[in-house]
Amino acid sequence: MSQFVTHLLATDLDGTLVGDKEALHGLFAYYDRLPYRVVLVYITGRHKASALELMQKERLPMPDVLITDVGTEIYSGPDFVPDEGWQHHMEASWKAEQLAGIASQCQELMPQNVPAAYRLSYTVWNQHPVCKLEEQLQAAGIPHKLIVSSGRDVDILPPNGGKGEALRYVLASRGWEQAQVLVAGDSGNDHEMIMLGYPAVIVGNAQPELTQVAAHPSVFHAKRVCAGGIQEAWEYFYGGIITDKRTKISTK
Repeated sequence: MSQFVTHLLATDLDGTLVGDKEALHGLFAYYDRLPYRVVLVYITGRHKASALELMQKERLPMPDVLITDVGTEIYSGPDFVPDEGWQHHMEASWKAEQLAGIASQCQELMPQNVPAAYRLSYTVWNQHPVCKLEEQLQAAGIPHKLIVSSGRDVDILPPNGGKGEALRYVLASRGWEQAQVLVAGDSGNDHEMIMLGYPAVIVGNAQPELTQVAAHPSVFHAKRVCAGGIQEAWEYFYGGIITDKRTKISTK
C-alpha cells in the first residue's frame, strides 16, 4: 500500500542540500515547524556508499528514497533496499562494453573509478571531446544518455536513466504524483529533473549550465545558496500552508 504523501522534497546533495551547514540546519528546523511532513528523496551523482558516508558526515535526516549514480540506482529507506523494477529498467538497454569501447578512443576523457553497474563516468577539461564522443555514439546507433556537469564531469547512462527519469519513476511507482513537490539542483546532471514540470529551485550557487536556464513559472532561481535556496523556494511555492491544488505546472 502506498504511503500517503502531501509534500515532498527531491534534492541533489553536493552543492544543493549540502554546502552551507547553517542553512542546512535552518531548513530542517523550518520543516520541523510545518504542519505537515515533508518526504525526502535524495538524488545524487554519488554511488551508494559515498552517499551514505556524506549523509553520516553531514548528519542528514534519513531519506524515504535514495537515488544514486546520476539516477541509475534507486534504494528505499531506511534499509536502502534496491528497487528491482528500476534495475530491470536499466538493464534492458544498457550496452556498457560497446559504449566504453567508443569512449576509450577519446584520449581526452579520463575514466573515473566509480563502482556503478549502469554508468560510465569520465573527467574532461574542454567540451570538444564531449561533442566528438556524442557524434561517435550517435553514429554507432547505441542507445545512451550523455550528461555533462560542472564543465568537467561526463556520464554515459542507459537511455532511460538519469535523475529526471528516476524521480518520475519513484513518484509514479509509489503513488506520490499528486504530492506537492519541490525539486532542487545546482548542476548539469540536475537539469532533467529541474525541467520535469514540478516546482523546482536552482540554488544561488548553481553552475552556469543551470543559471542560464530561461525563466519559467515552475523554476525558481534562488538568491541564497545550497539549503538556504531550497528554503527560499519552499516559502515561495508553499509557505506553511497546505493547498489542495496540483503543483505540477505544464511545460507545454
